Amino acid sequence: MGPKKAKAILEAIIFASAAPVPVANLASVIGWEPAQTELLLAELAREYQCAGRGIQLSFVAGGYELTTKQEMKPYLQAFQRPEISIGLSQAALETLAIIAYKQPVTKIEIEDIRGVRADSAVNTLLERGLIEERGRQDTPGRPILLGTSPKFLECFGLATLADLPPLPKIRESSRQSINDIS
Repeated sequence: MGPKKAKAILEAIIFASAAPVPVANLASVIGWEPAQTELLLAELAREYQCAGRGIQLSFVAGGYELTTKQEMKPYLQAFQRPEISIGLSQAALETLAIIAYKQPVTKIEIEDIRGVRADSAVNTLLERGLIEERGRQDTPGRPILLGTSPKFLECFGLATLADLPPLPKIRESSRQSINDIS
């Protein structure tokens, strides 16, 4: 199969897919090696970078997807219809942040950090597919270890967890005064 046809097939698959598509999956469809497929995807990405295009090829959550360019944001916002989706509560967002930065982590560890029970927030995040079970801790009671899912990366537009912003440094004096309270 020639590069022109292979590129068209890759574009069609990525366009039709509801989630980012890994290179290995794309390579197997066109019958090319993953390294050659990556070169073809890079070429396709360059074509989308041309002036006047509203979309781009992005690597997110371990796969490729078509996304809109950042400069299209104001137009998309003007076009957006009201979404019938309930956002995450503050408790769920805090819990998700703890899991993202400390994974794998147990519910007990989350509760120790937050200072309140985390059952509801953890259940909400599991139902939405943003977190998943990562096994069990080798301690008495064998608590479940939690971590973020590929859907988390997709929802937040991250290629890997390394793309999370760094946590701010806590001044030693702030840490000391927090310890004095407890």
